[in-house]
Amino acid sequence: MTAPGEWLKVDSLDLEAQGVARNAEGKVVFIEGALPGEQVQVAVGRRKNNWEQATMLALRCESSQRVKPRCEFFGLCGGCKMQHLHVSAQVAVKQRVLEDNLWHLGKVRPERMLRPIEGPTWRYRYRARLSVRYVLKKGKVLIGFHERKSSYVADMTSCEILPPHLSAMLLPLRELIHGMDGRERLPQIEVAIGEGAQGLITALVLRHLEPLSEGDLQRLRRFGAEHAVQWWLQPKGPDTVQRLDDGGPELAYALTEFAVVVQFRPTDFTQVNHAINQALVSRALRLLDVQAGERVIDWFCGLGNFSLPLATRAREVLGVEGSEALVARARDNAERNQLAHKTRFEARNLFELAPGELPAFGSAEKWLVDPPREGAFALVKAVAAAVQDPSLAPGWTSPQRIVYVSCNPATLARDAGLLVYQGGYRCTKAGAVNMFPHTAHVESMAVFERP
Repeated sequence: MTAPGEWLKVDSLDLEAQGVARNAEGKVVFIEGALPGEQVQVAVGRRKNNWEQATMLALRCESSQRVKPRCEFFGLCGGCKMQHLHVSAQVAVKQRVLEDNLWHLGKVRPERMLRPIEGPTWRYRYRARLSVRYVLKKGKVLIGFHERKSSYVADMTSCEILPPHLSAMLLPLRELIHGMDGRERLPQIEVAIGEGAQGLITALVLRHLEPLSEGDLQRLRRFGAEHAVQWWLQPKGPDTVQRLDDGGPELAYALTEFAVVVQFRPTDFTQVNHAINQALVSRALRLLDVQAGERVIDWFCGLGNFSLPLATRAREVLGVEGSEALVARARDNAERNQLAHKTRFEARNLFELAPGELPAFGSAEKWLVDPPREGAFALVKAVAAAVQDPSLAPGWTSPQRIVYVSCNPATLARDAGLLVYQGGYRCTKAGAVNMFPHTAHVESMAVFERP
C-alpha cells in the first residue's frame, strides 16, 4: 500500500500513457499524468492485490520532456492522453512499446528497427466519432469526445487535433442539435473528411434513434449549406447510412506517389491521418520491393488502400476482404483508376481460415497483411501449419516476403511469434508509425522473410 506522502519514482509509461512506478512495498502503481524520470506523490483511487491506480498530487524532478498541453481541455477530454509529453518522446515511447510487445509476447527481436514514420501532429484527424448528449440539467447540448475514463461527454468547445474548420464547427453544431425536435434521440455524429479539387469535403453522419421530423431535415439542410458539409443519416447500423440529399462531390483521398485516388463512403474504414497514410503506403511498397512480374496478395484489403498502389507495380494483385460491400467498392476504385485488368478482389472470412483453403488463393511472391485490431491469427496459423505439413495445402508455396501493417502491437507480436517459430520466417525489420499523435495508440509495420 502506498503510504501518504511517499515519493514514487516513475520508471516508464504504460499503453494508456500512465506513469508506472513501484511503491516501497514493490507494488506497481499506475499514475495518471506522470512521466518517466519524475518523482511524484499520489492519491490512490483504486487498489488491487498486485497494483494500484493513482492520480498525481505533487511533482518534483520534472521530466525534460514535459510540455504544456496545447489544448485547454486536455485532462478532461479523453481524446488525447499524451499532450503533456513532447511529441518526439511520444514516438520513442511507441517504438519501445512495439519492441517490448514483440519480445515479451512473441519472443521476436527484429534484425533492424526502422525509423518511425512521423507527420503532422496537430489538425490531422480526418475521421472522428463525436458523441452527442442533450443534458437537461445544464439546458445545453454537448458534442465531443468522452471525458477521460468516463461515459460522460466532455464539455469541449474546440479541438486541437481536428482540422480548424471542424473545430470551429463544434459550437454551431451544439446550437443546431439544441434547436432540433429530436435532440434527445441523437447520440452520435461521425465525421469523415475527403479531398477534392476545390479543397476538403466534410461529411457528417447523424445517428438518429427515431425518424427525423421535416423541420429537423430542413434545419440540417440549412446548416449544411451554411457550413459546406454533406449530411448523411444513419437510422440503424452502418449499412443504413444514406445521403440526406443527392449531388455534390464524392469523398476521396489521393495517394499521389502512385497517381491513385480512393473513393469512400463516410462509414467506410479509412485512416484518420491522410498524410501519414501516404507515407505508410509508400514505405510498405518499398519494403515489399514488388517487381513487374510478381503476383501479390493484399489480405484485409478494404477499399484498395494498398491493392491499387501495388497494382501499379505488380503483374497481378489479389485483394481479399471479409465484406462483399467493401469488395464491390474496391473493384469500383480499381476501375476508376484504370487498374481493373491487374486486380482481382474476393470476399472471404479471414478469421476462419484453414490451411487447406490457401491453395484456392494461389501462390504469390509477396503478401501485404493489414488486419484490424484482432490481428491475422487464423491466416498466420494456416501459413504456419502449411509450412510444417505441406500436405495440408497441396501445391501451395508460402510467400517470400510479408509486410504486416498493424494497429495493435500485441496481436502483431502474437502473429510474429507464429511466423518466426512455426512458419520459418525471419523478422527482418519493424518500426512504429505515429498515426495518432498525442494518443497512446500504436500503429506499426513489420517485415518477414523466408531464409
